[in-house]
Amino acid sequence: MTGLLLDRLPSHPKLVFMGTPEFAIPTLKSLIHHGHDIIAVVTQPDRPKGRGRKPMASPVKLLAMEHGIEVLQPEKASDQHFCQLITGKEPDLIIVIAFGQILKRSLFTIPKLGVINIHASFLPQYRGAAPIQWVIMNNESKTGLTVMRMDEGLDTGPILFQEEVPILRDETAGQLHDRLALKAGDLIIKSLNQMTEKSIKESPQDHSKATYAPKIEKKTCFIDWKQPAVKISAIIRALDPKPGAYTPLEGKEIKMFSSRVADEDRLDVVPGRVVRDAEGGLLVETGRGVLEIREIQYPGKKRLSSHDFLRGFSLPEGTVLGQ
Repeated sequence: MTGLLLDRLPSHPKLVFMGTPEFAIPTLKSLIHHGHDIIAVVTQPDRPKGRGRKPMASPVKLLAMEHGIEVLQPEKASDQHFCQLITGKEPDLIIVIAFGQILKRSLFTIPKLGVINIHASFLPQYRGAAPIQWVIMNNESKTGLTVMRMDEGLDTGPILFQEEVPILRDETAGQLHDRLALKAGDLIIKSLNQMTEKSIKESPQDHSKATYAPKIEKKTCFIDWKQPAVKISAIIRALDPKPGAYTPLEGKEIKMFSSRVADEDRLDVVPGRVVRDAEGGLLVETGRGVLEIREIQYPGKKRLSSHDFLRGFSLPEGTVLGQ
């Protein structure tokens, strides 16, 4: 199926940038560094955070203010008032990355060349809210970044540009997040350069090959020690640094991070049984194989290396986790 041929961007397009968390920062920095005309930055309203629950600006807002760019913070970015405001700015293109609201057609039709989104997967695989976590959890060997033209579906729009990215051995979601964020900054510049040099043909997604990455729920974070070490390690790394995979212990939920498979095939095991290695680290038996846990967090305490945690918390060899 042949896609549409999009018009070229002007040599110096007027851009509106929409993003909110840290993941969007390298992309905004790249646009600023390369001298693009960012006529406004749109980000989520300030939200209460921390123990004092004081309203806090998003990372994207702070960066935009630092560079003197106008910041807009609508509660709903597709409502009539906001769309009228954006229409008055006459943008050539809107760029969206990790904005955090569902956008509608009323916004998509405003820019001359539409709205493009950078999604942290190789679409149509892993559409949805948590693609980075789910590619780690499913032990994928690669993922990617996709620049697509937005429509009203869930990451269903036609593809403009893609870049495949390998997943490293024992990589956590946090580590992959940071690598993809940096690569997104490079990809947007390459994409805009190509869009100004020539007309770009968009490619419709093959919806029959779509997979999904829904929001992480509490039940997903529970460690079932009866599963194989390979699977448990993937879950722990996928939920590192947030929200963290947990196991019950003496009525508390102990979070575990930064894992690796120490023995993939060992069968003479008791799922959840603690084994201490020669250096005082933490090994745990699973339904198949043995897992090394490198970092642990007790409720209300800081995340610590397993060695430091075990110096201050009694976890004798033979303890069975998950009970």
